[in-house]
Amino acid sequence: MPGLESLLRQNRSWSEGVRLADPQYFERLSSLQTPEYLWIGCSDSRVPANQVLGLAPGEVFVHRNIANVVAHSDFNSLSVLEYAVAVLKVKHVIVCGHYGCGGVKGALTDHHLGLIDNWLRHIRDVRQKHIEELSAIEDETERLDRLCELNVADQVSHVCQTTIVQHAWKRGQSLSVHGWIYGLRDGLLKDLQVSASSIGDVAEAYRINGVKVAAAATAAIPA
Repeated sequence: MPGLESLLRQNRSWSEGVRLADPQYFERLSSLQTPEYLWIGCSDSRVPANQVLGLAPGEVFVHRNIANVVAHSDFNSLSVLEYAVAVLKVKHVIVCGHYGCGGVKGALTDHHLGLIDNWLRHIRDVRQKHIEELSAIEDETERLDRLCELNVADQVSHVCQTTIVQHAWKRGQSLSVHGWIYGLRDGLLKDLQVSASSIGDVAEAYRINGVKVAAAATAAIPA
């Protein structure tokens, strides 16, 4: 396949260049994986986690799907989360969306899009939850961007509601969950200020085993 052969040539060139610059690079990389970060992002090809964060391969564990959704019934994302938290012992889980997300845009419409409608249902739930705020935004681009932000905040909550994260907190493991969003136009990340680092940041109804906390502070995205 001529089109793919060029990719293989580029790979060989890249590998040779890396080994020339650092002969032990691949040996080190293959021996151990010890990232401190799990990145849960969108499948959009314009948002590559390593480059966006300025990190080398091996420094960030990555899971990507359409519109960076974390669903309680999705064993793919939950398996990644469990491995990252329980085995790799990451210290930070970053849920990162991006402005202008096509998946979120699809969830703003009521058009039939095919199989993906089942996946976008998760984001339509977010849309419905915040329908009054979103309806008040007249500009379509601003409305889309706001739903992108609200979706990230909701997925952060979903991560915190998992038994995986809550059991880690109960073990005393140092773990924080963050919600960020990426701007395609300027390449900058924005912290949405919805971080959580303890069971106290989870609404009581979602705490495993009904864990009681004296003063619970549920994270909320600013308007």
